[in-house]
Amino acid sequence: MPLTDTVARNAKATDRAQKLTDEKGLYLLVHPNGSKYWRFKYHYLKLEKTLALGVYPEVSLKAAREKRDDARRMLADGIDPSEARKAAKARALQMAEDSFEAIAMEWAKRHLAARSESHRTRVIRRLEREVFPFLGKKPIASITAPDILAVLRKIETRGVLDTAHRTQQTIGTVIRYAVATGRAETDPTAALRGALPAYKSVHMAAHARKIFITPGAGLAPFQPMFR
Repeated sequence: MPLTDTVARNAKATDRAQKLTDEKGLYLLVHPNGSKYWRFKYHYLKLEKTLALGVYPEVSLKAAREKRDDARRMLADGIDPSEARKAAKARALQMAEDSFEAIAMEWAKRHLAARSESHRTRVIRRLEREVFPFLGKKPIASITAPDILAVLRKIETRGVLDTAHRTQQTIGTVIRYAVATGRAETDPTAALRGALPAYKSVHMAAHARKIFITPGAGLAPFQPMFR
């Protein structure tokens, strides 16, 4: 007889773990401490196996049945649901390890160590403020040129074009590091050449003004070749 939500809710703990059977391999395991866990018993390659489906009542009877049915569909396709879950967890872990933020911090630790503390702080703060909120959790190999351009446009609209260019340079450096270490295939920032308006830094502009105001400054006096 199928399990009902009332029976599951009112099940009392005993001195031994007890199983309240539903159907098609689903049951509720009630522990002596009163905790209740959904389990799905199945056979794969002639081996009896058990798949955890969550904790009751956080996972309702209806939701547990849906999870059981998903697992049964995998079995019908020749897939072991326990192994499929392990593979999914492994992929999620790998994606987290290969996220833009994780690789950027790895790059910073390796390649900014010899730079001044003020420089390291500026670069990391720029990443934390301008890039990580939008690209930080994405697998670095999946980041595209439009993804990066969207980030740069947000900076550009604030009127800080120099920051947009510096951010593009840093993103490109991090992705090229990922390419070199085998975690990305290409650097999409190469496709962004010319996507941002050109800018002249304050330092360059000041230097140009100095040269204009004092022509010949720093040059040796002209000496004629022949007398």
